[in-house]
Amino acid sequence: ILVKSLSLSRWEDQEFMAENGNELMKHKYEAVVPVYYYKPTHKDCQVLREQWIRAKYERKEFTGEGKKRTYEEETRDGMLMKRGRDNGQFLNRRFVLSEREGTLKYFTKYDAKEPKAVIKVDSINAAFQPEKIGNPNGLQITYLKDYSTRNIFLYHDNAKEIVDWFNSIRAIQLHYLKVAFPGANDAELMPKLTRNFLKEGYMEKTGPRHTEGFKKRWFTLDHRRLMYYKDPLDAFAKGEAFLGHQDHGYSASPGLPAGTHCNGAWQHGITIVTPERSFLFTCETEVEQQDWLKHFNDVISIQMSPQEYSMEAMFRHKH
Repeated sequence: ILVKSLSLSRWEDQEFMAENGNELMKHKYEAVVPVYYYKPTHKDCQVLREQWIRAKYERKEFTGEGKKRTYEEETRDGMLMKRGRDNGQFLNRRFVLSEREGTLKYFTKYDAKEPKAVIKVDSINAAFQPEKIGNPNGLQITYLKDYSTRNIFLYHDNAKEIVDWFNSIRAIQLHYLKVAFPGANDAELMPKLTRNFLKEGYMEKTGPRHTEGFKKRWFTLDHRRLMYYKDPLDAFAKGEAFLGHQDHGYSASPGLPAGTHCNGAWQHGITIVTPERSFLFTCETEVEQQDWLKHFNDVISIQMSPQEYSMEAMFRHKH
């Protein structure tokens, strides 16, 4: 089948809109999709959807004909455009991903002896963020550095290249999870791979004493971690809150405590209570307020895993 002779949009219609999909086609073109390979849905960004279709029908990566796929290699070494932490400029940087070491390193110069950063793959989240980064192939990597969340913003001009990097990270993550949780099956491990943020957007917030003025901040909800930034492309969060389980003193409710001095422009309040302190936010619209509340309460109602208990302890230690 020649993909080039068909418009990509027609494949997309078939791929993402067909209710039951063509089982025969699936059987042939998805015969051996690696378990970690990210299968996009209609909600995912263009680069993921397009590369999934090209991988299947154009490159025939999953027909089982024994071709070595780049994201299956134990080491990946290449150049990516990385946004500077302080000046906001995108510059070419060398990245090396190693399964043996379980790390992603980057170097400011191609032949530099020492990496600028060594990131443990099991602490990474990676999510495509084309709108935020301003590039259709924009990828955001977040990881914990000294108990704080660090963001790195990347892109590559070649769409296949950036999607392959993304799936290489997922491949090595799964490899390490299988070592860490030898009894777990793939279905249990898959949610621990890269994940999209639950919600992002602007709210206003006040400080811990609740007497400071409300300031507009960019918020990112990454499962139990709510981070806030001055700017969506900041390298480090200004602060973060951990959302534990409702039985342990965590709650999210509409409105602000009586007597709160609300100097901001936005009036639709949210109060998050944690064992340490309360966080007060305001949203621009009631629709936004209700959507944030739904996400907060969804998270707070889920039982915590052992790893999340240790993360909660780390947050308490840090704050």
